Amino acid sequence: MDLKEVNLRSQELRRLYHKLEIENHGLTWSVEEDALAFLTDAALVGRLTMDKEGRWPSNNTELLPMKIGECVWWLAVLAERMDMSFEECVEVFLKQQLDLLKN
Repeated sequence: MDLKEVNLRSQELRRLYHKLEIENHGLTWSVEEDALAFLTDAALVGRLTMDKEGRWPSNNTELLPMKIGECVWWLAVLAERMDMSFEECVEVFLKQQLDLLKN
């Protein structure tokens, strides 16, 4: 799956979650709430990684691949919500870092 497809599918999924938020709370989450949700999932990636490496006893390492995927999903959502291209964000970062490290 390429980044464009990841982005399209991420936006579709986020729209479905927005419907649930409206049903449950009367409005959708703000971009700040989305960012906080991302940070929560990113922290879980850290804990699950520690568990996988035997440094934290959570017994939930089977969740690690899903949480890594969820973090990518959140990043695509956050870029879109802040009027940025997810694909361009990734491309700019990779190009900048590769150029920096090659020189």
